This record gives sequence, C-alpha cells and structure tokens, in this order.
Amino acid sequence: MHRIQKIRRWLKYKYMMLIRAKGGASIVAMGFAIGLAIEMFTLPTFGFAFVLIFPLCYLLRGNLPAALIGFVVGKVIYIPMMYPNSKVGGWILPKHLSFHLPVVPEWFNHLLLTNLKLIVGGMVDGAILGMICYYPIKSSINAYKAKRRDKRKLRKAVDTGNKTAIE
Repeated sequence: MHRIQKIRRWLKYKYMMLIRAKGGASIVAMGFAIGLAIEMFTLPTFGFAFVLIFPLCYLLRGNLPAALIGFVVGKVIYIPMMYPNSKVGGWILPKHLSFHLPVVPEWFNHLLLTNLKLIVGGMVDGAILGMICYYPIKSSINAYKAKRRDKRKLRKAVDTGNKTAIE
C-alpha cells in the first residue's frame, strides 16, 4: 500500500508541475497537440514517427512531457481512428495508385498501399485532432490558473486582515 501511495503522490506532483509549467498554457496545449498528431501516423511507420516529437516540440515550442501524454492518449484512441484515417487517406491518394514490386507477393503490395493510406490519413486526421484539442486544453489550464490565482489573493487578503485585527 505504501508504494501505491508514493506512486500516486509522484503522479500528482508531476501533474502539478505540468499544469504550472513555465511559459503558460499554450506551451502545454501545443505539446499535447503535437503528441496526439504524431501518434495518428506512427503505427504504420513502425514507431519511427515517434522521433518527430522531439524536433517538433522544439520548433513549435511545445512541452515535451505534455507531448508524451498526448502520444499515450493517441495510442488509446488509435484503433477507433484507423477507419477514418484509412478513408481520408483513400480520398487524398490517387485512385489508380498501386504498388507492383516484382519480388514480393501481391498481398504485400496491398499491405503497402493500406499503410500508405493510414499514414496520409493519419497525418491529416492527427493535425485536425491536434487543433481541436489545443483550445480546450489551453482554456482549461488558464481557468485552473485563474482559480488558483483568485484563491491565493483571497488567502492573502484573509492573512493580512488577521494581522491588522491582532495588532
């Protein structure tokens, strides 16, 4: 039981660090959006797209821990999103596109085309999901910070009021 309490406390501490991250809510929201967007096309690339999180967080000024959380959330929702990713990829790629490698069997050529649809559709859907998630996360973090700021002002006012009443 003691270890579970330690883990719970550590997770709460890390959560508070993330919420109170330097740079504000937009950096945390951008990191989450980057992680979510990257996950939407990382499975067909056999995990290679994960490497993109690091330079994108640096270039777009996103928070890396938030990006990793977004990446994990993306893993949870990836299976239901495979169908829309494939459909969007099919709409974007030309209809007559096909792979015919002479050395490999036909089923492998079909697998390559399916993965290409998942990658292209995942890039589009991931960007859309990232943009959709950015604003609610940013506003919720800002609301949390405003509530915390108001509580601190109230506590400070009560503390200074008590000191004058004692004197």
